[in-house]
Amino acid sequence: MLQAVSHPLLLALEKGVVLCDGAMGTLLHDRGVPLSACLEAVNLENPDLVAAIHREYVEAGAEIIETNTFGATSLLLNRYGLADRVREVNQRAVELAREAAREAGRSVFVAGAVGPIGVGIPSSEAADVSLKQARSIFREQVEALLEANVDLIILETFPTLAEIREALAAVREAGEVPVVAQLTFQRDGRTWAGEEPGDVVRALHGEGANVAGVNCVAGPQAALEIIEKMAAASGVKLSAQANAGQPRLLERGVVYPMRPQAFAEYVPRLVAAGAAIVGGCCGTTPDHIEAMRAVLAGATAEPAAAPGAPAVIVEPEAPAAGETLREKLAAGRLVVSVEIDPPKGLNPRRALEAAAMLKDAGVHCINVGDSPRAQTRMSPLAFALLVQQRVGLETIVHFTTRDRNLAALQADLIGAHVWGLRNILCLRGDPPSGGGYARAVAVWDVSTVGLIRVLKGLNEGMDWVGNSVGQPTSFFIGAAANPTASSLDAEMKLLRRKVLAGADFIMTQAVYDVEALDRFLKSASGLKVPILLGVMPLHSLRHADFLQSELVGVVVPEPVRERMRRAGEDSLEEGMALARELLDAARGRVQGVYIMPSFGRYDVAAQLLGELRESIK
Repeated sequence: MLQAVSHPLLLALEKGVVLCDGAMGTLLHDRGVPLSACLEAVNLENPDLVAAIHREYVEAGAEIIETNTFGATSLLLNRYGLADRVREVNQRAVELAREAAREAGRSVFVAGAVGPIGVGIPSSEAADVSLKQARSIFREQVEALLEANVDLIILETFPTLAEIREALAAVREAGEVPVVAQLTFQRDGRTWAGEEPGDVVRALHGEGANVAGVNCVAGPQAALEIIEKMAAASGVKLSAQANAGQPRLLERGVVYPMRPQAFAEYVPRLVAAGAAIVGGCCGTTPDHIEAMRAVLAGATAEPAAAPGAPAVIVEPEAPAAGETLREKLAAGRLVVSVEIDPPKGLNPRRALEAAAMLKDAGVHCINVGDSPRAQTRMSPLAFALLVQQRVGLETIVHFTTRDRNLAALQADLIGAHVWGLRNILCLRGDPPSGGGYARAVAVWDVSTVGLIRVLKGLNEGMDWVGNSVGQPTSFFIGAAANPTASSLDAEMKLLRRKVLAGADFIMTQAVYDVEALDRFLKSASGLKVPILLGVMPLHSLRHADFLQSELVGVVVPEPVRERMRRAGEDSLEEGMALARELLDAARGRVQGVYIMPSFGRYDVAAQLLGELRESIK
């Protein structure tokens, strides 16, 4: 590590925030370089293209520009037959960056970009490369960059602490130069090896990095969360270079949806969290950097209010007071929710009284259906708001893709968030014909996986097409699962897609088959998200037969129906006994219980809740 703040870059960091450039690779692809081509070879084959991109970044206001050398190690160049041209490729890249800065008429720092080779990643070229060999590979590239007089080295997109340590050691062995060491993190906020941001930043600081940080994560919100954790763990200077949102595959190719102004809105928050270097990664362009420069300079792209017009700011309403569902599940508490359908008419009194009774019984939250069985009822959003405001209970709102097109889905969700509704269970919804609306048209613009992605996008501050919604939402996203599906493999495949899309918790359909539940819980154990088990106490044989024949997705096995048949007048007690057996089988394996009382018998739910009281303290 440099012992004194004497290097011009380090002096600049002491004075304020330094703006780095954005993506190189995605811009090269956008401008005609094939996906199969060696991007680093473009330095030799089409140097004018690389220089033009550098020049645009300098003109946009970047103070650091990175060389086009992300994969310019002998190991990675070898796949293109260029392993013996490491020095030439790297040094030409530095020359192009210097020339572009001179042509743009501004003095900037030229950073030698060094990416990972994939040590420890089974599918990579470095699958069989040792850490010692990796250091030698990195050193060859770094020495070429230092010979060309780069101002600093940026190690970026490293997936593990072990690999970036070798790259950092290679830089320190090669010469004395400032180093920015950046890792990429998965959606759970950890590296590919499971390392926490705080542990990463402490290790990098201790081993000589002048700046540590994050890059190549799915948007600035993800980067902000990592920077906040790093800042809490160490006083080292930090850097953040996020992607322009989560990439999406459209007909014209991969698209990064986040617009420049929406991206730039995160700059003050990143700086406030501790970032001393900010810039962009995949999908960002000179327009993104220009917008960031404007924000850093105190400019704004928002139109000024008309003279004399008062500013009106509407802050999203806070959720119901107390510990939230997300917090309860994170703390390992067994959560109990009870479903209450919104009223069919204008008067919500009885439904609200039921919610109040359940609150007194100790329920944690209320599930609010979205016109189940396609029968017209009060809006679930309106009823959920009443429950939270008048009863003081948190809600889980069932939200179907049946009735709203994509624009209306997002409009309602944004409104729900402003009202303080945070927990959304994503459902497809029953066909309108099932509720007697033979001529009504179901919309289904998106699947349930698509709805989860809509919510995940809103949580990143973007709508479906990449437009900024301003402040990111904080929805807690639920996915439905059916443990008794006809094909458990197909159900698990769909459930994994939901979790990958962004689902935070799972709620199951009502279950009556203990063996099927056991198979499902074993299969779902690797998903690492909380599961709330669906429980619907049976009232009679007629009730069991109705569920088996009329409710799609619910399976009431013949042995269960036989028990209800034999119970006769004591069928409700037998139904409660079956529910207890189910809960006993799931004890310690699920994180919550989702009770669905039939026929408005909320007293049955309260009784079951009372029996669970010892488990949920």
